[in-house]
Amino acid sequence: MSKQKQLNKAALYMRLSRDDEKAGESMSIDNQRIILRKYIADNGGTVVDEYIDDGWSGTDFERPAVKRLLDDAKDGKIDTIVVKDLSRFGRNYIQVGQYIDYIFPAYGIRFVALNDNVDTADRSGAGMDMMPIMNVFNEWHAANTSKKIRAVLEAKWQAGRYTNWAYPYGYKAGRDENRTAVIDEEAAKVVRRIYDMRLQGNSARTIARTLTDEGIPNPTAYYTRLDGKKSERRNSLYWSPKTVSDILKDRTYTGTLTQHRTTRFSYKNHKVLSVPENEHIVKENAHRAIIDRKTWERVQAVGDSVSRGRTDKENRVHPLSGLLICADCGKKLKYKSAGQRKNPCNGYLCRTYVDLGKRYCTSHFISERQIEGIVLQDIRSMLGSVEIDEDKAKEHFLRERSKRGERNRLSDEKQLRALKNRLEELDKLIASAFEEKVLGTLPEAVCKSLCEKYQHEKEEAERQSAELEKRLAETDGIEAGAEEYIARLKRYGRCEELTREMCLQLIEFIAVGEKPDGKESRQIHIYYKFISDQTLAEYRGHTTK
Repeated sequence: MSKQKQLNKAALYMRLSRDDEKAGESMSIDNQRIILRKYIADNGGTVVDEYIDDGWSGTDFERPAVKRLLDDAKDGKIDTIVVKDLSRFGRNYIQVGQYIDYIFPAYGIRFVALNDNVDTADRSGAGMDMMPIMNVFNEWHAANTSKKIRAVLEAKWQAGRYTNWAYPYGYKAGRDENRTAVIDEEAAKVVRRIYDMRLQGNSARTIARTLTDEGIPNPTAYYTRLDGKKSERRNSLYWSPKTVSDILKDRTYTGTLTQHRTTRFSYKNHKVLSVPENEHIVKENAHRAIIDRKTWERVQAVGDSVSRGRTDKENRVHPLSGLLICADCGKKLKYKSAGQRKNPCNGYLCRTYVDLGKRYCTSHFISERQIEGIVLQDIRSMLGSVEIDEDKAKEHFLRERSKRGERNRLSDEKQLRALKNRLEELDKLIASAFEEKVLGTLPEAVCKSLCEKYQHEKEEAERQSAELEKRLAETDGIEAGAEEYIARLKRYGRCEELTREMCLQLIEFIAVGEKPDGKESRQIHIYYKFISDQTLAEYRGHTTK
């Protein structure tokens, strides 16, 4: 053996992916080790170390053993790398070529792939000539395998089979072939409590702090305890607001199985991307629900509320916190405690007035007791009509919605018809421009300019049409809105005092006017959910003009 081909400081690299495991013993780490060590022994070499990536894809070059291999090569600890074949080192033909042709030679490293007859110590060998083709074939194999795996996954998703390795907190794996989620009652109790606390108006931060203070294990700590193993990941003992928020948004708790939420950029680039919601694969009633759908929707309504509610020094969120709006400047009213004053009067002040002074807005002060009394009385008065005649209350709801929304609906329908007519005209204009270009009566540059202009206008018209159709479809659900409106009034109307949960479920926002000079009366407008079509953003735009 020539000096150039001596194996003085050899490194054995072995890799096994999850897909390779299906190929049987021939691909195993043990099998690779036997082949490589026999080669070293037959050629009188010395093995410095073994570098093993078990369970890693060949398209991923962020493998830990590859990184360690390169570090040792830089430090001069090894001078030869031996692998069973090129595919063991990698299945990305560009990166494999970079390592073998540029990086390894730069550090004086000899590379040997036994089954492919590749040995960089002999550049004239047939194996070196075939190496680019073999690398391309290895990558094609990875791409083809990726497509097959995706097809199998999609078939499993459509059949309702759970494919993720972990289940949401509150569930565990079932023993049937679909791995149907089964309720873990101990954790499910915590999930139900989280939803109850949110309905009571507690923020995710407050819920997280409460669970932490009570020593309830967070999901990671809980599963670590069940496994009886020490988690390799950083395992905090505390609940985070994000963990609580994720639980409150997860439809899985309603019995709905949602898969294909994320994907990889490609079989070579493993960056995780979010899949658009309309491409998720959803199966209703896939397993037993921990949270009923009505409760889940009520919690989402709390999350969509304009109120974020702030806690006071006693860690309490006041019922109307974040829901009161200055009728003149559109900013929220800030809760102000009277503190230790002789005649305490807690209440709300315009934030603009508090921050900038009376030059920019007046105080709009209203006491906590007064505004809560007004709101509670108004809710009770509406409940009275429900108890007397539910049909009459529903008629009142529809009439109010009609008064507020009919004008907008007619305007939307008219605008939608005009847009659809314009879309038909644009299609004809684009076709006409192409015909004139073909006939030679319209220069190509002019045709291109016109078509780009028409296409841009068409895309904008399609976008506006989609928005109008969505808005009109929402107004078509007015009957369901009436039923929910009445149900909520019944649920909260008998309350003796105003609660945070009641306010978040019934009220969109409340506009508080200033008292006229020398008068006690003032304008207060309560905008209820389902009845009001006006959003806070629209109201602010109106008040600040």
